[in-house]
Amino acid sequence: MMEGLRTGEVAERAGVNIQTLRYYERRGLLTEPVRSNGGHRLYPADTVALLTVIKAAQRLGFTLDEVAGLLDAGSRRHPSADLRQRAIDKIAEIDRKIADLTAIRGTLTEVVDARCDSLTNCTCTDCPIPYLTIATTRPDGAPA
Repeated sequence: MMEGLRTGEVAERAGVNIQTLRYYERRGLLTEPVRSNGGHRLYPADTVALLTVIKAAQRLGFTLDEVAGLLDAGSRRHPSADLRQRAIDKIAEIDRKIADLTAIRGTLTEVVDARCDSLTNCTCTDCPIPYLTIATTRPDGAPA
């Protein structure tokens, strides 16, 4: 009898859905499992731990491509400092996103405070965003 966890068992234990499990397999994040005599996928028990690591890395902001690179670096006999450097780079990326979101929030607050009422034909004074007045005529000069 072959040992291993079936697809549904792995998905349930790892807190992912079956489609995610198969997607990770297609992406090469998980090795292709052996098949039972009945054709069912049988995953090694450590697949659940690997899925937990993948999901944790995603929660930290790493993309699946980045996760694949980190897993590859970690599987070498003499791992490099990839995780540390990638974490430093990810912190810098997050800081840039926070700055962008802070600027967006500031502009939206100005829009609310100015009582802007339309993106295309704002009537408030000192509108903080540029707006577009939609032409009331067609390109041929006739009224719209």
